Amino acid sequence: MNRINQLFQDSPKNLLSIYFCAGCPTLKGTADVIRTLEKNGVNMIEIGIPFSDPMADGIVIQNAATRALRNGMSLRLLFEQLQDIRHDVCIPLILMGYLNPIMQFGFEAFCRKCTECGIDGVIIPDLPFKDYEASYKAIARKHDIRVIMLITPETSEARVREIDAHTDGFVYMVSSAATTGAQTDFDVRKQAYFKKIEDMRLRNPRMVGFGISNRQTFEAACAHASGAIIGSRFVTLLNETDGDAEKAIGILKEDLKK
Repeated sequence: MNRINQLFQDSPKNLLSIYFCAGCPTLKGTADVIRTLEKNGVNMIEIGIPFSDPMADGIVIQNAATRALRNGMSLRLLFEQLQDIRHDVCIPLILMGYLNPIMQFGFEAFCRKCTECGIDGVIIPDLPFKDYEASYKAIARKHDIRVIMLITPETSEARVREIDAHTDGFVYMVSSAATTGAQTDFDVRKQAYFKKIEDMRLRNPRMVGFGISNRQTFEAACAHASGAIIGSRFVTLLNETDGDAEKAIGILKEDLKK
């Protein structure tokens, strides 16, 4: 069984997924960050592929991507850094990136390298669902790679159900129609959206991302989904601690208790 499916089967609630950008703040720190996060109880990790125009991301992750690219990070180098990661890491690993560098690499070659490195899934925010169905789904399935699709408060119920029916792994619930970035709380409208999707009783589990940064937002997400994805806040802490993932995740875990 794919590690993503196994995770949700074994631990259906209060899951913590962490996003960070490969190559930021240091070029060679990717594998160490992954190992440190697993050691500190993180359930799943999203590894960002830096791109020059990350349209779904706010200023924190934009700056992280720029720094990573200046450091010399590339998709090819990222795969080299991940080639031995499954020797001692067991939790699900997901690559999150944009279509341009993946297409430059070649989608089937990309999926093949994901399988070789033990990557379980991919998130490609600018991959249209129609194109996924027509050109990418069969290739990803051939290599046992889960393609995780995003939904937002503006996604129609029909499209949500279509995504749920034709994908596997989990549904990524974007908390608002905005870019990534930490928030202190979720308003009534956002929580109503979480409840609406929960009441649809989808086949796939759900994770909430964008805006999770503290106990209030984490608990609000977990109340209506299997867990939450934290990105910008952890990226900020990783930068503030000069790449010390142990310190960064320690501070974040304390924030989630307050």
